[in-house]
Amino acid sequence: MPARLLLPLMFVLGACTSVGGEPDEVEQVSVEPPDKGACRLLTSEDLAQASDDTLPVDCRQKHTAETFAVGTFPAKVAGKGVGDPALGAHVFDSCEGKFRRFLGGNESLVMRATVTWAWFRPSEDAWDAGARWWRCDVVGGGEESTDLVDLPRTTKGILLGRPEDRWIACVDGPSVVDSVKISCDREHTWRAVTTIVLGENNDKYPGDDLVAARTRDFCSKSVGAWLNYPVDFDYGYTVFRAAEWRAGNRRSVCWARTTQ
Repeated sequence: MPARLLLPLMFVLGACTSVGGEPDEVEQVSVEPPDKGACRLLTSEDLAQASDDTLPVDCRQKHTAETFAVGTFPAKVAGKGVGDPALGAHVFDSCEGKFRRFLGGNESLVMRATVTWAWFRPSEDAWDAGARWWRCDVVGGGEESTDLVDLPRTTKGILLGRPEDRWIACVDGPSVVDSVKISCDREHTWRAVTTIVLGENNDKYPGDDLVAARTRDFCSKSVGAWLNYPVDFDYGYTVFRAAEWRAGNRRSVCWARTTQ
C-alpha cells in the first residue's frame, strides 16, 4: 500500500475584565486562591506568562478559559522559591489527569483536542506576601494559536461519547509542518486521528531517532486503517522530544490527509 509521509510536526500539546478581563492591582497581590469553575477572557499571550491576574467574568459571557483545578503547593515544593521548576512538575502531576477527567476523554482523544490546559501561580509580589496557590485552566487553544476560541458555559464533558468536530484538531495546509491547529468543523486538509504510546511512566527517553521511527511505522499503519485501507494515502505525525518526555508525555500523534 503506497503511503506518502509528510514531514513530522513538532507541536507542543502539554494549558474571563473588571468587566472585560483587565488585571486589577488588588488582584496582583492577593494571597487568596482563585475559585474553581471561574471563567476568564484570556489571550494566547497570557498563556506564555507564569502568573495571571485577569479578573473572572460570568461564564455565560464571552470567555476563553475555565478553571478546572485549584490547589496549594506543599512546603517541600514551594520552599525553593517562585521560579523553581519543581512547581511546574507538581502542577503537571496534579492537573494532567484532572484535565482528562474534566473533559471526559481518554489520553489519546485529549491529545487530539483543540482545547488545552494552562497553569498559573501567584505573582512574585503575591508569593512574597505568602500566596502558595496554583490554578489550572481549560483554554480554547494554545500558545501557538493566533487567537483563543470562545468556550461554552462549561467545558466539562465536551469529549464524552463522540465529540463535536469543533473540539478535534485539524490543519488546513499542504502539510502538518509549521501549521497551527484549527478545529475540524472548519475547512481542513489534515485531521489528527490516532496516537501511539511510546513508553511507560518510569521509562527513560528512548532517543529522538527511535521515537521518530516507531511513530512513523505506527502512523503509516494506523492512518491507513482509519482511512479504510485506500491504495494511496498521505500521513504525518507529531513527535515530542526529551523535554516533553520529562514532563510526562509518552505519546506521538498521527495525522491523516483528509477533508473528513
